[in-house]
Amino acid sequence: MATYAQIQKYVQSQHGFIPQTCWIAHVKEMCGLNPRISPNRYDPNKREKPCPPDKVEPIKAAFRHFGMIK
Repeated sequence: MATYAQIQKYVQSQHGFIPQTCWIAHVKEMCGLNPRISPNRYDPNKREKPCPPDKVEPIKAAFRHFGMIK
């Protein structure tokens, strides 16, 4: 599985923005990859910064690139 830094570098080089780690975790959860819950997360059932809808596909493209999803 790729690291968050690798995913951020890939998305930056291919799509021109650096995704926040919380966005990556949100998309991982959407894809069923079960990310660990961050220790600084206030409520494990609520996201403070969910991934914006227009950023989901570039992050999923990085997951596909690294073989994390099909």
